[in-house]
Amino acid sequence: MAQFTRIEVAVKMQEAGIVPVFYHSDIDVCKKVVKACYDGGIRIFEYTNRGDFATLVFAALNQWAAKELPDMILGVGSIVDEATTAMYIALGANFIVSPVLDEGMASVCNKRKILWSPGCGSITEINKAHELGSEIVKIFPGSQVGGPGFIKAMHGPMPWTSIMVTGGVQPTEESLKSWFDAGATCVGMGSQLFTKRLIEDGDFGSITENVKKALTIIKRINL
Repeated sequence: MAQFTRIEVAVKMQEAGIVPVFYHSDIDVCKKVVKACYDGGIRIFEYTNRGDFATLVFAALNQWAAKELPDMILGVGSIVDEATTAMYIALGANFIVSPVLDEGMASVCNKRKILWSPGCGSITEINKAHELGSEIVKIFPGSQVGGPGFIKAMHGPMPWTSIMVTGGVQPTEESLKSWFDAGATCVGMGSQLFTKRLIEDGDFGSITENVKKALTIIKRINL
């Protein structure tokens, strides 16, 4: 079962300002990336459900993290149906992120008090997500949906909305400032933090540095 409550997860998302997003079929690579992010100051991490046997990789990763990095909150993203949601919850996922708004997923997560962040692309979908109990909604793909301007405009009629943006976010001051100034609660980033080259070269130290730089920028923006 989840080791962290949905309130703890929501608070950590807001405190961190960034949720790394990553998938790899090799459990050892996953462990090294999670540890590199942890060393950089990250305490919340989204494993992406992608590829055959992804559930088995997550199960091993979550067991390892619970022992070696007990304050790291691991969740799963790219979930699109309630059956897969239930499977990952059974494996101890602390939060579920989806690119879609699915009522069945909401029901499964709410029954177990798991934070559920559905993908939304309109104010109507965001409103529906709130009705279904979502604390933090996901705007995806961020740039294509409307960019920072969409978030700023949406907060006019719905200022209580907490948003995680994924897609189109860069670990630069210009990019991060545009999203947070518009009202983002946090951002999700993957290949922008750990490029394919860094993974292939095994340069996990650079991943740690990239994470530190991004967190420093976010902290400065949110002062």
